[in-house]
Amino acid sequence: MKVKNNIAVSENGFIFNPGSGESFTVNPVGLEMLNHLRKGLSHSEIIAAMQANYNVEADNVERDLLDFIEMMRQYRLMQHDDE
Repeated sequence: MKVKNNIAVSENGFIFNPGSGESFTVNPVGLEMLNHLRKGLSHSEIIAAMQANYNVEADNVERDLLDFIEMMRQYRLMQHDDE
């Protein structure tokens, strides 16, 4: 899955979905994960990047990343790779 192309994201973590008219905010860590996802980084690349910026275990980053992706999916901000 990847982030929908039409999602607008501000520098301070404000997310707008023009398809639904809904808006959301994310904290700085969520914004960093979102930006990595938008760049098309793989899960392992995101985990490595997050570990480089924060002193955390890979298992914790992976769990947080998967939770974040699931939240994004529930809010209809993600699409399948073939869409």
